[in-house]
Amino acid sequence: LSMCSKLCYAIGGAPNQVAGSAASFFLQIYLLDIAHITPFHASLVLFIGKASGAVTDPVAGFFISKSRWTKIGRLMPWVLACTPFTIVSYFFMWYLPPFVSGRVAWYLIFYCLFQALTTLFQVPYSALTMFLSTDQRDRDSATAYRMTMEVLGTLIGAALQGQIVASAHVSPHCTVNPSVNTTDSWHDTPSIPDHSDPLSHQVIYMIAAGVIAGVYLLGTVILFLGVKERDDPYALNSDRAIPFCKGLALTMKHGPYVKLTASFLLISTAVQLEQGNFVLFCTHAAGLRSHFQYLVVTILVSAAVSVPFWQKFLQRFGKKCAACGIS
Repeated sequence: LSMCSKLCYAIGGAPNQVAGSAASFFLQIYLLDIAHITPFHASLVLFIGKASGAVTDPVAGFFISKSRWTKIGRLMPWVLACTPFTIVSYFFMWYLPPFVSGRVAWYLIFYCLFQALTTLFQVPYSALTMFLSTDQRDRDSATAYRMTMEVLGTLIGAALQGQIVASAHVSPHCTVNPSVNTTDSWHDTPSIPDHSDPLSHQVIYMIAAGVIAGVYLLGTVILFLGVKERDDPYALNSDRAIPFCKGLALTMKHGPYVKLTASFLLISTAVQLEQGNFVLFCTHAAGLRSHFQYLVVTILVSAAVSVPFWQKFLQRFGKKCAACGIS
């Protein structure tokens, strides 16, 4: 497997991370500050959207496993078919409709569609690793390329979105306030940004959505042109297949898998809570509305830079010890 193929495969997964990172960090503050829906309804939109993505996972796996082989493969058609609908749902997720009463339903529909479609994209894309090559070393190398690009995608998504939309939340002026120890320091004013012209702020968010939609399209095109899906070398010789419900039941009875899944659920919940509330906290509680985009980038750069260190830690002390130590 050539380096070009592995790189093209890795780039194909980056747009999902770019869009997901932008939504995770900035959708909640967009719903509250720009769309002006209540905190309860904003939380409802985010919760139901995430739940729809979770439900789509096993359903997508079931239907994809039943797909027939085509000229471009069995998994690639799903990736290509999902992309235009994902782009449209993502773009309208950041659109401010002219009506007020139905805004909650609008954002709920498009966020649920986006979550479901990204799952339909991610499941076949992740499974594609097994159909790039029959060589285990090639597949491991492709996975490493993919994970590196996904980390960069998360960083790029937050950085792009943050730099573009920052002006929609920045206070128009700053004041110099004396601190307790009489040393002068700069503090942003705690006043809420002027929403007298919400359309200008909306245009900023639409520009950001258009840029990320373009990244999505570019990544999928590179994936399609640079990656060749090979026929299934691991297909069962027998025509007998385990029914979906029986396979799911067998999986959920496997104790170590259930424990690992439960721990991953709790860890990812904590991370998503931080992502969802950090920008909101910086803007409305910490008085850092002029700087939140740099703080977000700092967090993600720190995460990316620390990956090699934790990899060495993992190799030295083992997976379980590393997980406990990191916690």
